[in-house]
Amino acid sequence: MARICVYLGSREGNSPAFRQATNKLGRTLAERGHTLVYGGARLGLMGELANSVLEAGGEAIGVMPDHLVEREQAHFGLSELIRVRNMHERKATMAANADAFIALPGGIGTLEELFEIWTWGYLGLHEKPMGLLNIDEFYSPLLTFLDSTVGHGFLAAPTREMLLDAPSPGELLDALEAQL
Repeated sequence: MARICVYLGSREGNSPAFRQATNKLGRTLAERGHTLVYGGARLGLMGELANSVLEAGGEAIGVMPDHLVEREQAHFGLSELIRVRNMHERKATMAANADAFIALPGGIGTLEELFEIWTWGYLGLHEKPMGLLNIDEFYSPLLTFLDSTVGHGFLAAPTREMLLDAPSPGELLDALEAQL
């Protein structure tokens, strides 16, 4: 099956819905035979996702720069932990090892990774599906803003449509799998 790269927070956030949906996504990835590719941390939603994939019998590949191994407390129980030199190499390695991309709730790192991979798709550097898991409407303000950029003429509608979104793991995976 596919390797799904997931961008998400190294913190848990303040809503139990984030953790619940993250665990559901992990179990669903494993049940559908997909491999998780993510940032390699054992903390926050990142750790929750990896643990749920592994507990459901799936494979989890983490990618982490050497300088973050201690800071983010790398998950050493993964199927594979790829250590790289820097953040640029991390993102490139994650992208090269993925067939599709999902963003869950997270902070500036999650958003930076999402927008970079979306930009790479826009530029034709990949043709892999991308989507937001809009847990508890976390991404609704961003989606409204993105739709506004189309209305204001700064983003073409086909580019906006490249970024899928769904409120549940199953719905988002269905949409991504339809494009694989």
